[in-house]
Amino acid sequence: MIDYHYLTDFQIDNEAEYSDWIDRIIISENATQGQLDFIFCDDEYLLKINQDYLQHDTFTDIITFPYGDDQNIAGDIFISVERVRENAKTFKVEFESELRRVMSHGILHMLGFGDKNDQEIQLMREKENEKLKLFHVEH
Repeated sequence: MIDYHYLTDFQIDNEAEYSDWIDRIIISENATQGQLDFIFCDDEYLLKINQDYLQHDTFTDIITFPYGDDQNIAGDIFISVERVRENAKTFKVEFESELRRVMSHGILHMLGFGDKNDQEIQLMREKENEKLKLFHVEH
């Protein structure tokens, strides 16, 4: 099950469409979906989580806390809507496109993909692009 929580004025209009897409991402990696919670917040909220739980004193767009394993995807995904908006401007892409990239990034982390070195980053980008194409796939 996928639940969406909003700690800011942002809200996804078509949650069912996003849930179907996330499920397709998980299935495409031969995994199953457990309880997933997407928590949309602001920069300050996510900075506090970054400081308290990861001992990082930096802004970020996403933090994932997996509770499952690579085959049964479950956990909390915190997303700073402010950071996603800023990144969309920086990268000159639509907000929704950047949001989907960040959401897929979180799911990919839960599936075991990393982004700590150049090789992992390259694979992560390839996987993000692959998963973004699933958003408009009819099923």
